Amino acid sequence: MAKILVIEDDVEYAETLHRWLSHEHHSAEIVHNGQDARSRLQVFEYDLIILDWLLPGLSGKDLCEEFRSHGGLTPILMLTGKSAIVETEAGLDAGADDYLTKPCHMKELSARIRALLRRSSGLTSNILTSGGLVLDPGKWRVTKDGEELHLQRREFSLLEFLMRNPDTVFSADALLERVWAPDVDATPDAIRKCIMRLRRKIDVGTEFPTIQTVHGVGYKLQTS
Repeated sequence: MAKILVIEDDVEYAETLHRWLSHEHHSAEIVHNGQDARSRLQVFEYDLIILDWLLPGLSGKDLCEEFRSHGGLTPILMLTGKSAIVETEAGLDAGADDYLTKPCHMKELSARIRALLRRSSGLTSNILTSGGLVLDPGKWRVTKDGEELHLQRREFSLLEFLMRNPDTVFSADALLERVWAPDVDATPDAIRKCIMRLRRKIDVGTEFPTIQTVHGVGYKLQTS
């Protein structure tokens, strides 16, 4: 599961992307112009950006250049109707990591996304392990000591995020920002309840909780 910002002014096409990315178990947020995207990128962090070239106001190319000039490292997939070689070159020179001409086949989009996420994380395999836990994002599957666990969507997303960031403490607000979409009406209590459900499923036969509470600070996935 990745947190993806889709910047696309074609409302119908943006909804098509949103449905597909949700089907692929990603958390996708949609904005329709460069100014809104700029505001979102100044506040929130994303695992991937899908960026249209032609946007009202601030163009995708200019937004990409601005984001990179301010130190933004998030992988950017330029998705646009433009297909000329010179425009492809301009998009990549502006800081995009990959380029697809729309309409594209959604399975090819997914393959490009997986490749960019692997590249950005430095991983050759997307399978995550911690103790007896094995999480496979591609198959949407978690096992504990070989036994498959049945997690709700939000439980899976939260566990995946913590497994990608082991031994790092995150406040409830930080977890809401990274795992819940900003337009979802959720509170820190939602994090607490989700972690309680997760513990009941992943800590069977475990002496100490895998997800530890750091009192007054937040939560972390303990690996040792």
